[in-house]
Amino acid sequence: MIAVRTVHGRTDRVVVVGAGLSGLSAALHLRGSGRDVTLLERDDRPGGRVGSYEGPGYVIDNGATVLTMPELVRDALGAVGSDFGTTTPPLELHHLDPAYHARFADGSTIDVHSDPGRMVAEISRVCGPAEARRYLELRRWLARVFDAEFDTFIDANFDSPLDLFSTGKSAFGLLRLIAAGGFGRLGRQVARRITDPRLRRIFTFQALYAGVAPAKALAVYGAIAHMDTSLGVSFPQGGMHVISEAMADAFTSAGGHLHFGADVVRIERSGERAQAVHTADGRAFPCDALVLTPDLPVVDDLLRSRRRRRQRISPSAVVLHGTIPRATTSHWGEARHHTIDFGAEWEHTFTEIAARRGRGRLMSDPSLLITRPAVTDPGLAVSRDDVEHEPLSILAPCPNLESAPLDWVRLASAYRRELLQTLERRGYRGIVSDYVVDHIDTPLTWANRGMAAGSPFAPAHVFRQTGPFRRRNLASPDTNVVLAGSGTTPGVGVPTVLISGKLAAERICGPL
Repeated sequence: MIAVRTVHGRTDRVVVVGAGLSGLSAALHLRGSGRDVTLLERDDRPGGRVGSYEGPGYVIDNGATVLTMPELVRDALGAVGSDFGTTTPPLELHHLDPAYHARFADGSTIDVHSDPGRMVAEISRVCGPAEARRYLELRRWLARVFDAEFDTFIDANFDSPLDLFSTGKSAFGLLRLIAAGGFGRLGRQVARRITDPRLRRIFTFQALYAGVAPAKALAVYGAIAHMDTSLGVSFPQGGMHVISEAMADAFTSAGGHLHFGADVVRIERSGERAQAVHTADGRAFPCDALVLTPDLPVVDDLLRSRRRRRQRISPSAVVLHGTIPRATTSHWGEARHHTIDFGAEWEHTFTEIAARRGRGRLMSDPSLLITRPAVTDPGLAVSRDDVEHEPLSILAPCPNLESAPLDWVRLASAYRRELLQTLERRGYRGIVSDYVVDHIDTPLTWANRGMAAGSPFAPAHVFRQTGPFRRRNLASPDTNVVLAGSGTTPGVGVPTVLISGKLAAERICGPL
């Protein structure tokens, strides 16, 4: 195990800022280690990017819709002796099969199953048995990448890139990753193993989560595809936001102190050490150690950081949230929880949305993620005037505000119409007339929440912002301020921010 820095001195009282998944994970692990933990959240509910919106008579997730590696949630709950069935609300997980339904411009479709036998049958049906055999080789390679990097790169703290060579275990993991081609390009490695362009999209689109085009993403991010397509996708009864509610309940039941409406505006410090946190309503919370989980621009403001490292930020997204009559969706074919509707110009999409400063464009041929959670959990449906409606979210990747500083106040409604008209042409009959949109999130939404360049996906995982090169969660040996969340190690995504919270706790208490 790498001997990494921990906070010096007393760490009996810890304040955690932000009750998103990383803050909740950190708080649970810290409370489980015996610390007196106070968790401060500026909103009126937990969750952050895994929270919810309330519409007329219904609740809909406002962020992540994909849960992989749910055992990381169980680990955080287990730190205080809790489990899925002991929280209020309890966590009941549904395995999604298929995890995704992919639709292509040529009219073909592919269901993505985590079970290898079912996936072989599906690929044989659509692409032929030879491609199904190649899929099994790809699956083995994705597992090799994941196994080589999880302990070494993902579930690990770093003080320096040299830490990769400081123990035999780390060096061995690095050698395994090199041997697997993990530092090549993801698109190229996948293309070496499968030939059908539709399958190549299915096993590389996850690079967008990391903020990089598949052709440029490091092959180490095949680990995300492995989580999605091999380890499986789950959905909690009631919605993704139930995860944060359950974690918050476990924390307070274990004696943790959780304050909502606590907008942190100032950190009282002596040198590099935080002594207290002050909120906008005049309260002060003394601390021996502090965990900050907000986005990096907010963190830098709180720390009054003079030196702000220039970072490349991921593309952003426009997300529509609302409801639609089930009578309308019944004409769309077999119901699926997640549908990825790929445009024909997939590669060009990344050129448009990931362009450098000022050159970004909205997708000319959109690829969209359509989420229908009531397909899995019928209790999420709502009845209006004796007509049953289901929640529906549509996510459209788009440039961030540095790439394309668009006027989203003026543009949002027009772009909503354009997206719905595109889907209507692709066979989603009635979506233009029947879909009631109650919330639209745009890059401006994210910017107003303090997210850099209006992106909810944080700094992109280019090489210089990956692994030990990502912003460290403990800046110096003299500080008692630790970072967690998607901007620091290990990065973006539900599993990784849960790990980030645990790694932050380890900076305070030592190995857990």
